Amino acid sequence: MSSKVVAVSRSATHTFSKDVRPEINLLPGLGVEGDAHAGVTVRHRYRVRKDPTAPNLCQVHLLPDELFRELALLGIEVAPGAMGENVTTHGIDLIGLPRGTRLALGDSAVVEVTGLRDPCAQLDGLRPGLMKACLARSVSGELVRKAGIMGIVVAGGIVRPGDAITVHLPDGPPQPLYPV
Repeated sequence: MSSKVVAVSRSATHTFSKDVRPEINLLPGLGVEGDAHAGVTVRHRYRVRKDPTAPNLCQVHLLPDELFRELALLGIEVAPGAMGENVTTHGIDLIGLPRGTRLALGDSAVVEVTGLRDPCAQLDGLRPGLMKACLARSVSGELVRKAGIMGIVVAGGIVRPGDAITVHLPDGPPQPLYPV
């Protein structure tokens, strides 16, 4: 099965959900053109309150559509863009990727994986029980966050539904993902 982009989304305002679009433009070092979270420094409101000069490691939010199927089995219906992701993917174990993995999207865009999205209580505002459904425990008892991953744009370009995604693992021993 090939990995691909299922949907792309953005929002010019700090809304939780993002509007699905026919395409998005990724800008190197900034994020999604026209998205409220684009910028060199942090743009997420709670991070800005902590340190507005911190680098923006959350320029692009990627979420697997496989999570939607898992949630549907629990009776929680969620569509692309609803959880605030910019890129909905198919065919990649996003949370299993090591930090520093580069994802080539479409013809020219490249996103470098920086970490996990930390699920927040706003998820329950979208659908009751969604936050709990986005958390699990591994066999060893570690908390597993299933709300997608975050990344920075290292090469720009237009990304559309149906675009192929190519995974380029980093050199060296794999570094696990932590919330960013």
